[in-house]
Amino acid sequence: MSTMTREEIEQGLQENRFAPGGTARNAHAEVLAAAAEASGDSELFRDALDNLINSYLYSSESTKMLVPFARLLQEYDKDPGAFSKGDAHSLFWQFKWVATAISESPEIPLESATGWLDEMERRYRIVGYSERPVRESELWFADVIGDDERAERAYARWQAADRDDMSDCHACELNGQGHYAMLRGDDARALEVWQPVLAGDKTCAEEPHRVLATALLPLLRLGRFEEARAQHLRGYRMARGKESLLPSVGKHIEFCALTGNEPRGLEILAEHAAHVAPLANLDDRLSFHGGILVLLRRLKDVGHGHLPAVPYEGVPRTVAELYEVLREDALGIARRFDARNGTTRVSERFLARIGGAPLVDVLPLGVRSAALPQPEPAAAPVPAPVPAPAAAGAALAELVRRARAARDLGHPGSDGLWAEVAARVGTADAVDPLVRVDVADHRALAAARAGAGDAAALVTAVRDGYRALGREERAALSELRLASVAARSGAAPGEIRELLAVALRAAEALEADEPLRGRRIALAELSAIRLESYLRSLEATDAHDHGHGHDREHDRGHGELAAELTAFVAAYAQSLPDLVAEAEEMLGRIALSEGDPERAVPLLASAAARAIEAGRPWQAVDPLVLRAGVLMSLGRPEEAEQDARSGLAHAGELTDAEQQAVVRLTLADILLERADAASQTAELALTAAHWFDQAGLTADGGAQARLLLARAYAHQHRNADAAEVLRSTLPDLLEHGEQQALAVREFLGDLLRELGEPREAAEQYLLAAELVKGWEDPRPQAGLAQSAADQLSEAWLTPEAVAAYERALELHRLSGDAPVAEVRVLRSLAWLAIREEVSAAGVARARALMAEAAGILETSQGDAPESPELRSELAQTWHQLAQVLDRWVSVHVQEDDDEDSGPAEALGDAELTALRLEEVLLWDRAAGVYAGLGGDHLAERFQCLNNAAWAERELGRPEAGAARLSALIEELRTRPEGTVPEWILPRAERTVAHLTD
Repeated sequence: MSTMTREEIEQGLQENRFAPGGTARNAHAEVLAAAAEASGDSELFRDALDNLINSYLYSSESTKMLVPFARLLQEYDKDPGAFSKGDAHSLFWQFKWVATAISESPEIPLESATGWLDEMERRYRIVGYSERPVRESELWFADVIGDDERAERAYARWQAADRDDMSDCHACELNGQGHYAMLRGDDARALEVWQPVLAGDKTCAEEPHRVLATALLPLLRLGRFEEARAQHLRGYRMARGKESLLPSVGKHIEFCALTGNEPRGLEILAEHAAHVAPLANLDDRLSFHGGILVLLRRLKDVGHGHLPAVPYEGVPRTVAELYEVLREDALGIARRFDARNGTTRVSERFLARIGGAPLVDVLPLGVRSAALPQPEPAAAPVPAPVPAPAAAGAALAELVRRARAARDLGHPGSDGLWAEVAARVGTADAVDPLVRVDVADHRALAAARAGAGDAAALVTAVRDGYRALGREERAALSELRLASVAARSGAAPGEIRELLAVALRAAEALEADEPLRGRRIALAELSAIRLESYLRSLEATDAHDHGHGHDREHDRGHGELAAELTAFVAAYAQSLPDLVAEAEEMLGRIALSEGDPERAVPLLASAAARAIEAGRPWQAVDPLVLRAGVLMSLGRPEEAEQDARSGLAHAGELTDAEQQAVVRLTLADILLERADAASQTAELALTAAHWFDQAGLTADGGAQARLLLARAYAHQHRNADAAEVLRSTLPDLLEHGEQQALAVREFLGDLLRELGEPREAAEQYLLAAELVKGWEDPRPQAGLAQSAADQLSEAWLTPEAVAAYERALELHRLSGDAPVAEVRVLRSLAWLAIREEVSAAGVARARALMAEAAGILETSQGDAPESPELRSELAQTWHQLAQVLDRWVSVHVQEDDDEDSGPAEALGDAELTALRLEEVLLWDRAAGVYAGLGGDHLAERFQCLNNAAWAERELGRPEAGAARLSALIEELRTRPEGTVPEWILPRAERTVAHLTD
């Protein structure tokens, strides 16, 4: 016998209806249904069964609804009259869910499943419902059993049947229609059908969530990558964590696997690790695990099978292990469906899905994901076929020729070409000795750049190798590299100067007819200038440590460096433009370090122009990007954009990922200021983030690129995309200083507010407020506290909202210069005073707060009597006080109509009349102020006069109310066309007609 009372069961049902979907809600619903049955109260039992069916629907246990539905149907057959019209409608609506659950339950024999469909058709026909839902259910049943002809007939009859109040919503129907087109191989048609759902014109509780996930692969297959990226960001955010949408989550994981975003797929998998289990709904399990298997197989294929995945049934699993266990389980489920259906359709579709190939190499998503470690090497690589000796020799010779040409030009692709030469040469015997030294030179250069400990030895060996082969021009370059290696390794200034001198003598000793002699000498001189500046700074630091003037030495060092570089430019301007470009870029940077951007601008422009003139456009990228930033700081955005675009145009041959990222981020930052360039800004920032990731700078430049991307999305009103990108990189951004952390928290709060997520928005505002808690100026914290309070109020967290408003009020008063902010807080507190209950005490507090607000404004007007803002706020305060009083009056009027409702303190007729008169007075005063403020406040003025008119009617003076509005109508008719909102006159005329009827 139940130990729960009827009241307890009813309360439990009320709470359960609004609980999050999932097994916990289902378990509670089961307990309530058992208690209701034990109570013997048939009505209560029916309510509990209905609640249990709805609970199962929005979970991974939806197929369990069959038993409670059958019980509820029995109750209906026993006594149809006990079911209200709404209850009966709900029962027949649930028939559709049951039809789906039957298709998704392989343990139900085919004959029984067909019988349920027939029963649904019979009952719908008896009651008079359209066959439309029946035919849709038949379509999916026919599809799963492989009866395509029956499916086609069912689809045609579904579309031909009339819609009635038993039909699915438009969004759900469009989902089904598009899905059927996709199954038939028509992706374009599917997307056309889905467009109203994707655009948000047709929505429901689970749409567009499901369509956003299902549309991902059709979009990819049609090459609509930008749309696919946007739908993933938006759609996953909607589906995340919802048990009934696990199949959609699986599709987002699959999308990541097929777009080169395996790390993102792993993150989504980790977020849903608790659901990687034997789900009760086998169809959902097959769909969800199918998406996971696409990811796991892809990870295995690229050498990550050893990585940890997520546990399964409490046992930790690697990627490879989880793949095997999920694949075996899923195939078992698919075969059970096939056995029931008498076809192999489910297995065939499943195997085709998990064997899918990537649809794009890499589609940057914008969100931050941790990079995967380097894959394990293949156990037994298959050797490449060896070409015939003559062909191999010719190919190698051509490759070496290209590598040497790229090296001599300083081309960014040189490293890649020499790496390929090195791979071709290997340990072969018959290789030109010069080629071997060239390969060693490439390796030594790489070691020097990386600061390797053996770099000097490697460079020395290369120098000796070139010298032995009579290639003194290459040996001279190696001498110069030895000086650079010594500087990198922290050698003493004297040693470095000696090595530089040796390098210069080696260049000068080259034969007079050596074409590279002049270049080697100039390069040695430029390197000496650059390194001498470094050496002087070291010596200045040592002098400072011994008490000498470091700043004077620093300034003198800059001056000497600038003079030396200027002389170098003059000496080689006509003969070696690329080296002169380097010198001018250095001069530009010196000017910037000395706080003279105007001097830097022409130097950087000249450096870029000389690089292009020398046939080395990639060398122009850095000065152009730097100059663009300088021009922005000087307030010259058009020129800045031109330079940044030129930099991007010349970056095509760069192989350095950071350089590729920086040039895009620079242009994106410039374009963000242009309202018409948000789309291009987003594209550039997205690509910049990808390049920063490739450079291993995800937490630094990558975070800034993602912040810029989020701002660009926000400018396009893609708030969900912006929030998703910002959330993903938030931990990185918070490490970049207090100012940025503050701005990012507030930005995310704004996005979440726009998305209608007040709790989450309030959290961000409160965290931002904590960051500025110790600031001398209280205004930033006051504004954030007020924003948090607004969102807490929106979330109906009343005590928390009151506390936040009171803190904001305290801070605004500390600043002493924010009367409007104070007033708005007071008005918000007034409304919260009567939110939970409109009582005498609450109304008294609200009245006092409104009066305090009016007093602040009246005092402030003493200093600025004509301030439009202060006057408008005062009118708004009177307006809102009148609304508070009207709420109090309404409560008592309702009490007269319903003795069981309303406050305990009854007001007499005289008190109600006095309140209404006060309302009219307040609205008249507010309307008068609005009238003085002009046409921008016509809507507020009309609202006040309209409210006053209805209050007059309640006072038995409808003609007075009509007169107010009639006067307004006459006034507005004399105003010029287009200066009055179109809706005001018709509404005013209707109100006058009602009042005078």
